[in-house]
Amino acid sequence: MVTSTSGRLLEPGEYWFEDLRDGDHYSTGHIVITDAHIIGFAGLSGDFFDLHMDDEFAREQGFPGRVAHGLLGLAMADGLKNRSSVRIMAVASLGWTWAFKGPILVGDRIGVTVTVKGKRLTSKGDRGITNLGFAVSNQDGRVVQDGETALLTRLRPAALPASSSTD
Repeated sequence: MVTSTSGRLLEPGEYWFEDLRDGDHYSTGHIVITDAHIIGFAGLSGDFFDLHMDDEFAREQGFPGRVAHGLLGLAMADGLKNRSSVRIMAVASLGWTWAFKGPILVGDRIGVTVTVKGKRLTSKGDRGITNLGFAVSNQDGRVVQDGETALLTRLRPAALPASSSTD
């Protein structure tokens, strides 16, 4: 798995917008991509392209077997982030920039290194936008996908006002 050379390694816990700094990073758990993932994603997305569904076709194209959908890799990477013990206090994803660097095959074990690439307050100032870099690596340490997402991130709640007593 690719690791960052600068910034803090984030420990398990919750991280609000104010807690994050450029270069902060962590690694997610892993998942093994199965035949069921590929078939299920084909059914969900309607993408039954031969490379994903036909071993013989995939071998004729130079692959050892069927290749997972690129967007399945992105979806699994985001799922690994969301199930991580490092929890960024997010509201929603605002968009993605993504690249497919190599195939993800049935039986591949993938994991993600997530790195804070920048952040800013929204124009209203009531939330933040955190840019996260993703490097998706297989069991051999090869980066098979990478990219960035802009994540709408919650600010730490203000302390509750002290209750006043009139007694």
